[in-house]
Formats: sequence, structure tokens, C-alpha cells
Amino acid sequence: MRLIPALALLIALAAPAAAKPPLSQVRAIDDALMAIAIADEIRKTCDGINARMIRAMSRINSLRAEAKALGYTNDEIDAYTSSKAEKKRMRSKAEAYLASQGVDARDEAALCRFGRDEIARNTAIGSLLR
Repeated sequence: MRLIPALALLIALAAPAAAKPPLSQVRAIDDALMAIAIADEIRKTCDGINARMIRAMSRINSLRAEAKALGYTNDEIDAYTSSKAEKKRMRSKAEAYLASQGVDARDEAALCRFGRDEIARNTAIGSLLR
């Protein structure tokens, strides 16, 4: 008869872990990764715009710590950040964000102009660039 209370406790403890949404649905983390992805694309595309690599790595480490504090495991975090499907989804999300800002992601001049404006305004994207 001790098995039933132990099983109930095990189910109760496992329930919160199962209730976690996918990291792609944790807006603060997903949006911050999108900003990093956009900044990375700008620095790769635009001459004269460079990355603030230490700041970017610090932000990535902070997001990892935030995800871990929310109960995500290293394996869950790694699966989210290395998934080809997630990378494709993030690219679409970033392109949609840029479009909402009046920028065609395929227009290098517009992307670079956007990058310089973001740097000047010290936005989440601009703060990762110089």
C-alpha cells in the first residue's frame, strides 16, 4: 500500500516539469535570441558594423541561466538552440520582425541602415553591435 502514495508523489513532482512550454514559446527568451540572431546577421552582412562579442556571449549565458531557472535542462536548451526546425522558425520570425520595421532582410543596404539606427538608439539589437 505504500506504493500508491509514492506513485502519487512522483506524478505530482513530474507534473510541473511536463507543464513547461517549449522554449520557443517563452517570449522573453525567444525574443532575446531573435535580437541576437538579427545582430549576428547585420554584423556578417555590413562592412563597418561589428559585433560586441563579449556582450553577446554574456547575453547568451544570461538567457541560458534564465532558462535553467525556469526549470529547463541543458539538454532541452541545447535542443532548442541547435534544432534545424527552430533555426528556420527563428529566421522567419526575424524576417517578419524586420518587415514590421520596414526592412527587407534581403536588402543589404536597408539591413545595414537598420543596424546603424539600432546602434544609435542602443536597442536590444544595437547594443550587440558597434
